Amino acid sequence: MRTLGMAFVLFILLHTFVLEAFQIPSGSMEHTLLIGDFLFVNKAVYGAVIPGTHTRLPGFATPHRGDVVVFPYPRHPDTTFVKRIVGVGGDTLQMVEGHMIVNGVRSAEPYVERTDSLRNDCDESFEWQVAYLVDTSAAARASYHGCRDDWGPLVVPPHKFFVMGDNRDISLDSRYWGFVDESTIRGRPLIVYWSVDRDAHDHFPWLNDIRWSRLGSLIH
Repeated sequence: MRTLGMAFVLFILLHTFVLEAFQIPSGSMEHTLLIGDFLFVNKAVYGAVIPGTHTRLPGFATPHRGDVVVFPYPRHPDTTFVKRIVGVGGDTLQMVEGHMIVNGVRSAEPYVERTDSLRNDCDESFEWQVAYLVDTSAAARASYHGCRDDWGPLVVPPHKFFVMGDNRDISLDSRYWGFVDESTIRGRPLIVYWSVDRDAHDHFPWLNDIRWSRLGSLIH
């Protein structure tokens, strides 16, 4: 009983402060992460939050542009999202015809997946961006109409992050609902420990549906 008790306490400590399991439910991060991937998230890298408080333990790094991060969806905190940071506090961001421009320079994004590049939605979802536009004139704000592949330029506030899915055409991300606060970042995905293709239907699902080549792959 003592051994089991110590093992249980160790498990709780690891789960709370070091590693947390997470499953990919959508295709917003394809091809970096696939539906059915099971991940270990490194919570210690940015400093884990002590449960019941807003205190964060010292981390080994700070989130920076290009990191894949896990965080609660700001509009529904009970839902966990995983996206890639494309802008940090102080950055000027703009998207032109689907190409990301950071501080006036077009970003090289080899991880980006496009599945429906002909569609370019423009609706009220982008109205939140008006408050952060580089051009603060009343005329610019009144005439601004952001779209999925064409928006900005806007400035990221301090201690905030602009995040996007690698599959830009189907990702519900910062373009639509705003910035992620630094204090809410829960960790960085580390490794795929299990992966199952749930769309595959065959006679041996326990064998053929497993994506063996993805097991143990590191996430970049």
